Amino acid sequence: MKKSYLFLLALCAVVLLPGCGNNASPKKVRLVFVGGSPDNYWSIVQLGCDFATRQFTDVDLDFRYLENGTTPAQQELLGALVTNGVDGIAISPIDPDSQTDFLNKIAASTVLVCADSDAPQSKRQCYIGADNVVAGTQAAELLKAALPQGGKIVLFISYTNAENTKDRIQGIQNGLVGSSIKIVATMVDGAASDIAQKNAEDALAKYPDLVGMACLNGYQGPAVLTAVRHAARAGQVKIVCFEDYSATMDGIASGDIYGTIVENPLRIGFQTIARMEKYLHGDKTQFADGKVFIPSQPITKANLADYLAVQRNVLLQTQARDR
Repeated sequence: MKKSYLFLLALCAVVLLPGCGNNASPKKVRLVFVGGSPDNYWSIVQLGCDFATRQFTDVDLDFRYLENGTTPAQQELLGALVTNGVDGIAISPIDPDSQTDFLNKIAASTVLVCADSDAPQSKRQCYIGADNVVAGTQAAELLKAALPQGGKIVLFISYTNAENTKDRIQGIQNGLVGSSIKIVATMVDGAASDIAQKNAEDALAKYPDLVGMACLNGYQGPAVLTAVRHAARAGQVKIVCFEDYSATMDGIASGDIYGTIVENPLRIGFQTIARMEKYLHGDKTQFADGKVFIPSQPITKANLADYLAVQRNVLLQTQARDR
């Protein structure tokens, strides 16, 4: 299963999105989307954004990756973009608590939307992405199913203060209440897969009786799986993660990963650009509720084939239509 295959599936899946009609306007709008570090997840978000620009031809989009995944680097990039003058900016804040004042300054001069991760105390217009508390609760249900006898688990996260991370942790903690599963450590990697793998190796060494690992960001699943396999503990240490990276899906198929929570990064990208375009052309209802939740879905070996079959069917239908 190749990564490019999932990219194609994701691109084709957008045909299932509601409200994708062409709503072009003569007035061009300049939008910027600042994603996270370059990886599979953000590549699919970008595909969704690009698809939106094909539907809404009045959008001039500049999609940027964050090569240096730090708060100062993110703010430096944003500051330069605002100076250049844009109609709207979408961002996934790394540390919303420390960035609130900075984000408010941006919101005072342009339309600001948070995507994937929120800054709820800021003056952003809207958050678009998964309900991460719900997603965390879904992950907790997978952990309980994988570990009916309970035991020690470790959480792996990218950034301590990212809102999506805090919400997922809250959902996991809520979902594990009353179980015998105990979180013994939370390990931070700064969105670096090599550090995530090293963290997993350290956790396996420090906790020889470890029974589970929960990876709250997509790139961590394959990294943690590599560490567990190198330690010859695949299948013994149950892994629950996020996103549908090809290595993650292969791990579920082999039984080395118990399950994953799949978001819809393509739809997040598409909806962010589509709603910003409509909002800037006068449709203020697009952000009326302040939050637009894109549902997440748990995938295990039991429904993996069905999930992949749906994606494959969408691909085939799209290919047939485009001939």
